[in-house]
Amino acid sequence: MSFRICHSVNKLMTGFEGKWCIAGGWAIDLYLDKETRTHEDIEVLVFREDQEILKNHLKEWEIVKVEEGKSSVWKHEHLELPVHELHAIHRVTGQKLEILLNEKDADNWLFRRNTRIKKPLSEIINFSKIGVPYLRPEIVLLYKAKLNGSKDNHDFNEAIIVMDGGQKKWLKNALNIHLPNHDWLNSL
Repeated sequence: MSFRICHSVNKLMTGFEGKWCIAGGWAIDLYLDKETRTHEDIEVLVFREDQEILKNHLKEWEIVKVEEGKSSVWKHEHLELPVHELHAIHRVTGQKLEILLNEKDADNWLFRRNTRIKKPLSEIINFSKIGVPYLRPEIVLLYKAKLNGSKDNHDFNEAIIVMDGGQKKWLKNALNIHLPNHDWLNSL
């Protein structure tokens, strides 16, 4: 089991003054405390309101924003929706990082695709045994449900075995709002 890249990102984000966590497939593996598959990249959740803090924190990185499928260098503008995906590359080492800007209100994380789906901020991040913050699996799986590819189904099948009743119920309720005909609902 190797979480080297997660350790690397945790070290990189040390001193970041906003809230952040590992998202995507690595978050599922951190939750399970084992690497269950090969990962193509690593994703980090940062709240939209902390984007300037992020930019200052990653001074040695070139950051590209993705808007409607087109990439362009992020200059100094404040990024609003629909921009939510950033790709960062370290200018010296070439290390890559995908950053996902997320929405929130005073008390809740908000699902960008349907803001009726929310979760208290105090309930969205867990910490692995090695001290790395990660997005809770029910939220990761909500995002992955739209993609529904083989790696997303793999992550669902691995996580669902370990998730507790509350996590499954939240995901089921969220999927009933977002994707009411999704195959995963039968397993929840």
